Amino acid sequence: MKKNLKRDTNVLYLDADIFIYAAINTEEPGDKARNLLRKIQNGEETAETSALTFDEVFWAVKKDNLELALSVCESMLNFRNLEIIATDRAIAISAIKIIRECHLAPRYALHAATAIFGKADFLVSSDSHFGRVKELKWKELK
Repeated sequence: MKKNLKRDTNVLYLDADIFIYAAINTEEPGDKARNLLRKIQNGEETAETSALTFDEVFWAVKKDNLELALSVCESMLNFRNLEIIATDRAIAISAIKIIRECHLAPRYALHAATAIFGKADFLVSSDSHFGRVKELKWKELK
């Protein structure tokens, strides 16, 4: 069941790269991701992501460090002001449409469909291909 995210701020859909950069990138993208996550934790922003993000983040971070991957994913599950949306049949059907129309890979299409389902104001990602989905407002990680 979807929680009622407060709407006095934009609701941001976070792609998995935000969490991955925050966990393992020591350069500018990592700093930007950590800053965004801090804003969300402090209630300056509200966010959502897909349950699939857990899987993506775990596997990407595990390549560097298993314990860090476990810690990062555990933190995601307890993160304030972050809604985790389950992938269901309706989202998968929407993803098929996005794959056909926008030529996105299935995982990206599932993220796009989830952001649309969750009524996110912006999808935040470093991946510009989300800009092909006309129902979404893509926002580059800044």
